[in-house]
Amino acid sequence: MRTNVGLWWMLSAFFLLLAVVYTVWSLLYYQGDFVNRIEWVGSTALLFTSIMSALIAYYVQHVHRAQGGELPEDVLTADIDDGDPELGEFSPWSWWPLVLAGSAAVAILGLAVGTFLMPIGLALFAVAIVGWVFEYYRGYFAR
Repeated sequence: MRTNVGLWWMLSAFFLLLAVVYTVWSLLYYQGDFVNRIEWVGSTALLFTSIMSALIAYYVQHVHRAQGGELPEDVLTADIDDGDPELGEFSPWSWWPLVLAGSAAVAILGLAVGTFLMPIGLALFAVAIVGWVFEYYRGYFAR
């Protein structure tokens, strides 16, 4: 991850240098005109590309510092067992995600086809969310 941070900072510096070169080049190209002009579209695009690369570099660097060093996933010699095996609790028997996806599809179809489907899809969506959240509170798998 440390290598990625360095590459993103180098990419940001490269685009910043390219923005400066492009701006100077456009000034020299339009020198014979009545007013010295800058080609704003390219200069602005390159400058914003540099800024966005710097934002990604800062974010990756911040995450790397916050996690306290290299994770096992980032080390080439690590084994699968070196990582944390607990990823969460999943219900392979649950039907609620399918109901949730179907209700979202009906709601989006209501946006595209007819507005009368939108409230039906939203009502089914609310029922599916409540059912999925509270599926462990009653029935066979209650805790």
